[in-house]
Amino acid sequence: MILATLAGWAAVAVHGTHDSGGDTSGRPAEGPPTVDLTRTVAAYTDRFSPDGAFRPPSHTERQTVTDGVGLLLDHRRKQAELRLAEVDFGVRTLVDSVTGRRFAEVYDRVDQGPSPRGWGRVFIDLDHPVRWSAQVPHPVSDENTELLGVRVLRGAPGGILIVAGAHRESGEGNAADVAHRRDTVFSAICAELAGRRIPGIQLHGFAQDSAPRYDVIASAGAGTAGRPAGRLLADALRERHFAVCRAWVRSCPLAGHENVQGRKAADAGVPFLHVEFAPGPRSDARRAARVAEAVSVVTRRWADGSPAE
Repeated sequence: MILATLAGWAAVAVHGTHDSGGDTSGRPAEGPPTVDLTRTVAAYTDRFSPDGAFRPPSHTERQTVTDGVGLLLDHRRKQAELRLAEVDFGVRTLVDSVTGRRFAEVYDRVDQGPSPRGWGRVFIDLDHPVRWSAQVPHPVSDENTELLGVRVLRGAPGGILIVAGAHRESGEGNAADVAHRRDTVFSAICAELAGRRIPGIQLHGFAQDSAPRYDVIASAGAGTAGRPAGRLLADALRERHFAVCRAWVRSCPLAGHENVQGRKAADAGVPFLHVEFAPGPRSDARRAARVAEAVSVVTRRWADGSPAE
């Protein structure tokens, strides 16, 4: 399914590898590898399935990964690597072949073994101050939101992309449904970002029959701080010929008022957008490109430190 979609999504081939293995040839290092982030994320999520592995993290494990991400945001790379290594996470630098920007990828080394924990990955822009986030809580389950997340990350400098590490139906009960749990690595990282007053946009997908009149359902979640950005996004989407249900204007399905990350942002008074996309805007490459253009109208303002009004 993912590989078929990539034919329309990935216009640039991989120019390197993001394998963490060292060069044993004796040649000097040539710098970080250049990769197509779309392919990198697709390769990571391709194994996700409803019966996949997921182990809930302990409080200490969640906090340790979050501390590591925070140290990276503070430009303390060596300390971040040491902290993340305590829970068998690593950091590597990648250069995105499409944008030319450098990203730190925070990854779980256990994911490369037979029993992945499913705690997720993070991509942090190393070339600009981080001023906004894109969040993908339901990769594969909300089909192609993980690939849309890459498009959004590329749309403006200063972004951080958080991708959940398992299908939402993995594990016991709703343990892996990170949008509705506080005890996950995903939620802990997003809470750290809200504490730093970094605004975010969370990407979801809905079945067309859930809202047949609309292409997009845009919401500011449980709070109001994201409404100016929401209006800007909805206008940008409408200009690109998408039908948008604006949850701050009327009653829309799937408005995300109970979303955990949205509630945390609301408590902090930080802008947060919960955006649901119908299948077409997620799966059709041209429509997905127009979505990313619309989102970038908001994220570029966040990157500039300007209010999205």
